[in-house]
Amino acid sequence: MFKKIGIIREGKVPADRRVPLTPEQCREAMLKGLDIAVQRSPVRAYTDDEYTALDVRLTQDLTDRDLIIGVKEVPLEMLMAEKAYLFFSHTIKKQPHNAKLLHMVLERRITLIDHELLTDAKGNRVLAFGRWAGVVGAYNAFRAWEVRDGGRPALKPAHECHDRTEMDMHLSNFPIPKDLRIVLTGTGRVGNGAMETLDRAGVVRVSPADFLAKPHQQAVYTVLGSEDLYVRDDGKAFDRAAFHTDPRGHHANFLPYARHAHIYIACHFWDARGPKILTAGDLRDPALALRAVADISCDIGGPIDSTLRATTIAEPFLGYDPASGKECPPGSKGSITVMSVDNLPCELPRDSSKSFGRDLMANVVPNLAGADPEGMIARATIAKGGKLTEKYAYLADYAAGAAHGPGIS
Repeated sequence: MFKKIGIIREGKVPADRRVPLTPEQCREAMLKGLDIAVQRSPVRAYTDDEYTALDVRLTQDLTDRDLIIGVKEVPLEMLMAEKAYLFFSHTIKKQPHNAKLLHMVLERRITLIDHELLTDAKGNRVLAFGRWAGVVGAYNAFRAWEVRDGGRPALKPAHECHDRTEMDMHLSNFPIPKDLRIVLTGTGRVGNGAMETLDRAGVVRVSPADFLAKPHQQAVYTVLGSEDLYVRDDGKAFDRAAFHTDPRGHHANFLPYARHAHIYIACHFWDARGPKILTAGDLRDPALALRAVADISCDIGGPIDSTLRATTIAEPFLGYDPASGKECPPGSKGSITVMSVDNLPCELPRDSSKSFGRDLMANVVPNLAGADPEGMIARATIAKGGKLTEKYAYLADYAAGAAHGPGIS
C-alpha cells in the first residue's frame, strides 16, 4: 500500500514533543525496505541529530510521501491535498473543535486514517498512549499530595525529566508517609500504568475489604473494579456484564473509600449514562480524608465533581473548595488539590513515543506496507477521495457544518 512514509513535524499548539516512530524504529523500517523521511522539528523529544545519526533522512518537504504519519491533529495549513495521513484526528465523536479539520480533509480529497481506530480482528485497539497517562498521572498524584495545606511540590515535574528513568529516580527518593492511603478506580491500560508507578514507589496493594477494615503499617493502595464501586438501585446482586451494557439504575458506593483514602487516582472509563462517583455532597462530608484527586480520566462535567476543568502540564493543579464547590488557589486551607491534566503522556515524550512506535511497528506498519489482509487499515480509514467511508458516513453533517467554522489550534 504505502512505501514512502513521512513523519510530520507536530504543529499543534502548545507543542507536542512525541513522535510516532523513534530514530531506531525509523532505521528498523528502512532495513525492511520502507522509504522513511522525517520533517525537521525544533521541539520533538528525539532531536534531528538523533535521526541523522542513524542515517534517517531529514527534510522540510514531504510532498513526495505516500503516507504522512503524526501523533496529534495536523493544523489545517499543513494538510496537503490528495495525500494519506495517519494521526489521532479526534473527530469520530463529532468533537466541535475538529469539525473544520474533517471538512478540510474532505475538501482536499485526503485519505484520513486514525490511530484510535486501528484494531485487530477481535476489535481490540492496537495503539494507545493510555499506559503512559497512568504512569505520569500517578506520579503527579504524589505531587498533588505535596500541595495540601499550602505546600509546594518537591518532586521534579515529569516533563522536566529526561525520561522515566530520571522520574523514577526522583520518586525513589520521595519520603512517602507510612500512613498514606490511596484508592484507584480503573483496571485498563491507564490503571495498569498508574499501578506501575505506585508499585515502583513501594506502595503496597491491598484488597478493597482490607483497605477499609484493617490497620496498615505502610503506605497502601487499593483498586476498585466496577463490582466494588457500583451498587444496583433495586438492591439486587451486581451484574458486571449488565452494568457495562447499561449503567443506568446503579449508584456509586465510593464514599466509604473517600473517608479512608488521602489520594484518589481516577483511571476508569466513564459512560455518560452512568452514576457519579464523587459528588459535591460527598466532597462536603465531614469525615472525608481526601486531600488530593488525580483525575487522569478527566471527564469534565462527569463523575467527579471536583474536576472543574482540565489543567495543563505547566500548571497541573487547581484547588477545589468543598464548601462552595468552586475553584480556589491550590493548597488553600480546607481545599482538595485536583490534578486534571488531559495530555499526560506528553510529560514523558521519549518513553511514550518509544512504546507507541514499538506497537506501530509490530501491529500496523506491516499492514500499511503490505496487503492489509484483515482490513485493519480499511476499518480505520475515515475518509478517502473526498468522501467519508461507509462506516463514518454519520459524520457528514458534522463536517459540512464546519465549512465556515473555526479551525484547530
